[in-house]
Amino acid sequence: MPIAEKSESCHISISAQQDTVCHLRGQAATRIAGAQNHHSAIKSTHTNNLKLRNMKKRLTTIIMLFIVSLAAFNITAQAQKYALLDMEYILKNIPAYERANEQLSQVSKKWQAEVEALNTEAATLYRNYQNEIVFLSQEQKKARQEAIMQKEKEAADLKKKYFGPEGELFKKREALMTPIQDEIYNTVKEIAELRNYSLVIDRSSDNGIIYGSPKVDISNEVLQKLGYQ
Repeated sequence: MPIAEKSESCHISISAQQDTVCHLRGQAATRIAGAQNHHSAIKSTHTNNLKLRNMKKRLTTIIMLFIVSLAAFNITAQAQKYALLDMEYILKNIPAYERANEQLSQVSKKWQAEVEALNTEAATLYRNYQNEIVFLSQEQKKARQEAIMQKEKEAADLKKKYFGPEGELFKKREALMTPIQDEIYNTVKEIAELRNYSLVIDRSSDNGIIYGSPKVDISNEVLQKLGYQ
């Protein structure tokens, strides 16, 4: 075989071997990468499983704590006795309360009329002043203005005296209503201590009660003890 042909044959053989080696290396690298990816996937799945198990444990613990707390609350609620009453119903059935309200209404109207009379006088003084202002001197204007302000002050002071936070109407209401309220309170307290009620709730007030069994309503019992039934 000529030297040139041998040289070319050797060159082809070496190239083929190199290609084979490169191919084998590529396959090996692919297998290694695949193995690494598979290992990573297994590791990730294992981690996720651990997280899921931990989450389930925490959820189970929370649920158990909630059940225990609910059970404790139910035991406490069952251990406590309570009763309801309707204060509006009770008061409507107490004649002294109705009489007290009537007295307060009458005296309130009387005092309101006195305040309105002073306001009317002040308004009349102001209207006359406006009608005659063009004929008045400066001194007369000042005197009229002072008279108007004085009358308005009298009306305001009288209104405060009768209807202020510590006024006559407040004091009269306290004098008339406090004995009735104290009598009701003492009666309710007596019943609660006798029946071992931990709590007595007024169902007529805005306390969020949607339904209350008539069996725990002591309104009529309170009225009976007060002597009104």
